Order: sequence, then structure tokens, then C-alpha cells
Amino acid sequence: MAVDRNALKKWEKVRQFALGMPGAAEEFPWGETVAKVNKKVFVFLGVDDGSYPLGVTVKLKGEAAHAHALTCPGAEPAGYGLGKAGWVSIPLEQNGAPRAELLCDWVEESYRTIAPKRLIAELDGG
Repeated sequence: MAVDRNALKKWEKVRQFALGMPGAAEEFPWGETVAKVNKKVFVFLGVDDGSYPLGVTVKLKGEAAHAHALTCPGAEPAGYGLGKAGWVSIPLEQNGAPRAELLCDWVEESYRTIAPKRLIAELDGG
């Protein structure tokens, strides 16, 4: 399966943004790319090798952001029971997929939900 170039560009922007957050680290559990802070995942990035469609999964606690994310084409509550905790899976290859800037906003919201207060203060310039 060929990787959609626009989706891959978006995926890479989101990955770079996530890894730029204070204390963020990239790991590869289950053969997937994830970004963690304080040993906890704040964004699942899946795989970029074309074996699965590109997408991101973020934790959105804010009702407006959560509802907005679920309106994206193909978006759905994350599997494995994560959807009940506010995690949303958003595909990147579908027409109408969110722009990288919006995805980065959601990554930041997910980070703020997971990260310790001292790292959030660092993000805020404090």
C-alpha cells in the first residue's frame, strides 16, 4: 500500500511538533511510533511504512475539541477501551482530513492532559 504524500507530510509535522514538547520522547512499542512524556503516551502515531493508513490518536478532554475531532472523516473513538477515556483516532489520508496545524493543537491538548504540571509550566514559558 503506497503512503499518501500529503498525509505523510502532515504526519511528519505532527511527529516533529510532538517531539518538540518539553520532556517528550519517541518510543516504538508494538512496532508503532508514539510520543511519551513522563513515560506516558500522549500521542499514538501508528506506522509510516504503508502497512496501515496514516493517522494520529490523541486524548482530548475538552468537549469542544473532542466533538470537533470526531467530525473529521473516518475519525472514531480509539480502540482497546481508550475511547472511553477521551482518546480519538484521526485518519490522515481521507479527503477532508484536518490540517497539520489543527492536529498539532490537538497534540498539545493531549500533552497538557498527560504531562506533569512542571512541564506544562515550561511549555507556557514559566
